Amino acid sequence: MNEKTTDRNPPILTISGLTKAFGTQDVLHAVDLEVLPEELVFIIGPSGSGKSTLLRCCNRLESFQGGRVIVDGVDISGNDCDLNAVRQKIGMVFQSFNLYPHMNALSNVTLALRHVQKLSRNEARERGRRALDSVGLLHKEKSYPAELSGGQQQRVAIARALALEPRIMLFDEPTSALDPELVGSVLEVMRDMRRKGMTMVVVSHEMRFARSAADRIVFMEGGRIVEQGSPEQMFEAPQHVRTREFLHAVNH
Repeated sequence: MNEKTTDRNPPILTISGLTKAFGTQDVLHAVDLEVLPEELVFIIGPSGSGKSTLLRCCNRLESFQGGRVIVDGVDISGNDCDLNAVRQKIGMVFQSFNLYPHMNALSNVTLALRHVQKLSRNEARERGRRALDSVGLLHKEKSYPAELSGGQQQRVAIARALALEPRIMLFDEPTSALDPELVGSVLEVMRDMRRKGMTMVVVSHEMRFARSAADRIVFMEGGRIVEQGSPEQMFEAPQHVRTREFLHAVNH
């Protein structure tokens, strides 16, 4: 890995004072978070703590009432922001694969390249095949989702995001819908992306992966960041009692 940041390398994602409510229910309370280039930030916490909502605010899939989100130097908080342009910089992988069942793997990957980035058929095909190759599925380019395992479908979804050549990738529980024996193939793709320098923010309960791959772990509860630090610090000497209780519960 390259050195993560210098004075000339500002954060690729800056969240400041982010507040979000669903009706009268506050979900995020003045959250501040920065993510540096090539950093893998892992967000953990109990269900309902605001992790997925925070992730979805980072590309305005969820609107928010207060605060700012800046992605690669662009403030996406305002109404004048070109969200389509910004979202091409932000790859997102969800719990569900969201593949089109009537399209083969390569067509799923190239759809946005052709219709959003307006690449020619040949350019889109070439980039799509590279993306499928990067997740180990070039040999499945003609297969339809129903012919693929859950792990393979999720890897196609990752390839679809990677093909847009984003500056940052957001993962929202990418393995939670998979059978346990299929999880490893998806995590290995994410490890490979990390080795290649992709900036990633991951919401997941895969604690062993967090411990081995993350640069920083963020613990959230009640819509707030309670504590954050290196994997060693968070797993071996967490400072906050709620962090200790949570990690004890999920590791036993």
